Amino acid sequence: MYLKNLINMKNLLLAAMVSLLISGCSRSGIDNPEISTAELNDHISFLASDSLKGRFPGTPGGKMAAEYITEQFQSFGYETLSENGFQTLEVITGIEARDNSLSFEGVQGVLNEDFIPFKFSANGSLSGEVVFCGYGFDIDKKELSWLDYEGMDLTGKWVLILRADPELDNDESMFIDYSGDRNKVLSAKDKGAAGVLLVSGVDYDKKDALVKLLPEQMGSNSGIPAFQIKRELANKILEKSGKTIEELETVLMNDRKPVSFATGVKLSANSEIEFTKVETQNVIGFLEGNDPVLKEEIILIGGHYDHLGMGGPTTGSRVPDEVAIHNGADDNASGVASVIEIAEKLAANRKSLKRSVIVMAFTGEEMGLLGSKYFTANPLVDLDRIVAAVNVDMVGRLKPSNELMVGGTGTAVETEDLLNDLVEGTVFKLAMSRNGLGPSDHASFYIEEIPVFFFSTGAHEDYHTPRDDIDKINFEGLKQVDDMIYELMLKLVNMDNKLTFQEAGPMQQSSGARRVRGVTLGIMPSFTDTGNDGMGIDGVTPGKPAHEAGILKGDKIIAIEGKEVTNIYDYMARMSKLDFGQTITIDILRGDEKLIFIVKLEDK
Repeated sequence: MYLKNLINMKNLLLAAMVSLLISGCSRSGIDNPEISTAELNDHISFLASDSLKGRFPGTPGGKMAAEYITEQFQSFGYETLSENGFQTLEVITGIEARDNSLSFEGVQGVLNEDFIPFKFSANGSLSGEVVFCGYGFDIDKKELSWLDYEGMDLTGKWVLILRADPELDNDESMFIDYSGDRNKVLSAKDKGAAGVLLVSGVDYDKKDALVKLLPEQMGSNSGIPAFQIKRELANKILEKSGKTIEELETVLMNDRKPVSFATGVKLSANSEIEFTKVETQNVIGFLEGNDPVLKEEIILIGGHYDHLGMGGPTTGSRVPDEVAIHNGADDNASGVASVIEIAEKLAANRKSLKRSVIVMAFTGEEMGLLGSKYFTANPLVDLDRIVAAVNVDMVGRLKPSNELMVGGTGTAVETEDLLNDLVEGTVFKLAMSRNGLGPSDHASFYIEEIPVFFFSTGAHEDYHTPRDDIDKINFEGLKQVDDMIYELMLKLVNMDNKLTFQEAGPMQQSSGARRVRGVTLGIMPSFTDTGNDGMGIDGVTPGKPAHEAGILKGDKIIAIEGKEVTNIYDYMARMSKLDFGQTITIDILRGDEKLIFIVKLEDK
């Protein structure tokens, strides 16, 4: 009790100290509307201070950063679009294996030594016989057939299967689409299995390392308990059969045909996975324009304020073994400071603004653009009103070459001419990228068919390390960048006609797969759904199968070919088993209405 009280007192003291810092750094009203190096320094000094401990989402430092930013916006006269100027969302920051156990015939497995639950394991207990089913393939296509479950009764049983596939050295292998751990668990579940045990063969992983239990934002599970077990444990299960994992792997790789059998061993196990969920905030301010017609249109400017906290292997730190404050002075205190200063100057000149303006600080960018994706999925204004989005991310390290990177220049017909006019007579050399996608928050707006601008002075050796501190910021260069972005904002806010959107590159992020041979519906899956009630659709590509069938953005896929889809991983697994030119059925939930669509997949 004494220790708990001491920790609470320390937390209260930290909150009080940060609150005093906010009070000391904040300004009331618009004292100096000009963008200045002194004020940029003030903002970054606070946001990148050790007191905020790296601004990780859901931490006191992250919340204090959000409070500081909204206080700035409101002091300039920006309206709030929600309570306290925040848009609150829930994110997953951790995962823990809690009460997990595994035993059979006097053998007691040790968590993290002999076995570990997968992050997609469902919570629950199961006691049943173990059945070995090779690689766990259920493939029946013209070009490839491998049916490990044929003739096997899996009802109420555990399935023991090898990880990966028999063509480990072939990056073009036809097995790749079927070799993922989650895909194999889903196939086993479809065949009636009540639980899955996956084991690494020697050829796949000589060291037999257990997977790391890392969090994922979907927080979804496969519907049945699923564990990885070590080979030594698997071989004890196989003792009655007289076989070993090493021997079975060799046979399967050489003969390329199923080897499945009942082990005669009854195994009992309990799986319990707990995700750590925290609340974090987007910060939003609104300034209404003055033109009676154009004020209905909005120009958005924003940058993410979150960073990596204390670092660690799950945060994206480039020094994952080093526990230290990652202050993120350039990434992205520099961008947020820029947005604050530009917001102040726009507010000081509000009477000359035709269109309305949203200023925004996104959360969760480092975790996968979570804040911006949440905003576009749950907009506080009609997204059709947002006619351009400017994203400022890492602009504090302008190099002597004065090169400024601008992404998204192909997302509007007028963009490149507009930027070339603005940069004329300045020190800048623009490095333009036409693509609307990219590793920052503008991508969330591009997929909504909104023209985007992405400004950055580029990565550096301190990126995502504890060395990204304020002493490395080029404040004169930062001011010059911000002055140009401000001039761009004025152009966008006051031009007679809005920008003309055009596609510039793909409308969805690459899956990162080793090859892209599989069929596609032409949709952008939702990465913000955290339930197990289907896979949401964030975008539909014109002319592609989903669009031709009548599937819409906002729909939720709940089944493919009558087989349940509860999350994006189920969706990818179902799609991997389909053929080019095949006609399939897709069950859709549209609001409260269930619809079934017949979809003709594209020919190869």
